[in-house]
Amino acid sequence: MQQDEKRPMKLFRGGSIVLADRVVEGQRVVVADGRIRAIEADSKRVPAGAEVIDLKGGFLAPGMVDIHVHGGGGGDFMDGTVEATRTVCRTHLRHGTTTVFPTTTTGTCEQILTAFDICRQVQGIHAEAGSEGCGEARIAGMHLYGPYFAPEKVGCHKLEHQRDPVLSEYRRYFATGMVKIATCAAELPGAAAFYRYSRQRDCLITCGHSNSTYPEMAAAFRNGMRHVDHFWCVMSSVSSLRPRCGTPMQAGMEQFVLVEPEMSTEVIADGCHLSDELLNFAYRIKGPTRLCLVTDSSRALDMPPGRYKFGCETDGDWFLSDGQVGRVLDGTNLASSVAGMDRMVRTMLRACQRQVADVIRMASLTPAERAGVAESIGSIEEGKRADLVVWSPKWKVRQVFMDGVKCPMTQSKKP
Repeated sequence: MQQDEKRPMKLFRGGSIVLADRVVEGQRVVVADGRIRAIEADSKRVPAGAEVIDLKGGFLAPGMVDIHVHGGGGGDFMDGTVEATRTVCRTHLRHGTTTVFPTTTTGTCEQILTAFDICRQVQGIHAEAGSEGCGEARIAGMHLYGPYFAPEKVGCHKLEHQRDPVLSEYRRYFATGMVKIATCAAELPGAAAFYRYSRQRDCLITCGHSNSTYPEMAAAFRNGMRHVDHFWCVMSSVSSLRPRCGTPMQAGMEQFVLVEPEMSTEVIADGCHLSDELLNFAYRIKGPTRLCLVTDSSRALDMPPGRYKFGCETDGDWFLSDGQVGRVLDGTNLASSVAGMDRMVRTMLRACQRQVADVIRMASLTPAERAGVAESIGSIEEGKRADLVVWSPKWKVRQVFMDGVKCPMTQSKKP
């Protein structure tokens, strides 16, 4: 096979290969022209001109896919600047995430549209630079998250920008062609129409920041909703529904997700949002094909402890980071994570008794499948893009490759 001189064939060998359903030993992964060409038995024979990447007893896994991510390295996607957006993408790449879906907050319509426009510009920058010099996670589309939240479930998002969905507004978002994931609280007026509109545009439709009842979830399901954002976080529960519905006590989002096999969800496995027991419970009940790992990370990722703005830096609300997690200023509630996907993997490995293939799947193939991009990314399979992460035996990210090219792991600077 003739190779581009800039991109010689690569052989990844000397460690464990994490496939979608198992971990294999004594194998090597062959990469050529930016694609995975073979997973084959290792041998001493190395094709002429091939570059050997020694895994040194570690793991080779697919690049991770984050479908719920706000910021990092001092930047937030809602800042609405190319510099901030690229900073976030660069920051998450260092943690092993090669594909992101920038996630909006409860900003104004114009702030959200600006974030969409900037992310499209950055997509163009990435395409022009190619994998040779990008060093940033790829933007695969947008997650329209805020502003359609229940008022009592906005969490750390800005309450004054919460609103009900109306066609004249969300039609503008979808017209950009960037929306791949669309969130709305199921109980809001106009939610049913929003779900049907999203379904016609082939999005992953989610319910989040919601105090919806089981019947409202069932109605949303009939209209196309198939996913719930960050399980157990700012979502309805039997106790939260009692003030709204009285008695008899009502089932809500948790019960619907656990009962309905087609529903998927996600967990923030930073060790601060959910206990290991809850993480293991979600894994055992939903399984690796219906449970995603997400970061839900803020601009405080890889930044020193201190005060930061959540959402747009010009008018977002302040929160505190202690270096482990974000909290609202009075300390009563959590305010997003400050961790990358590598920490989510390490925490989930501990919680799930080191079910390696399943945990990696939850951080890569499962979110790729839910977001509709698994044809080209998300697993180590022949023909897919060679987005790969080399992990140490102790699950520290050593190297990241995109399209078979080793990425620079530069430290982000505050935009």
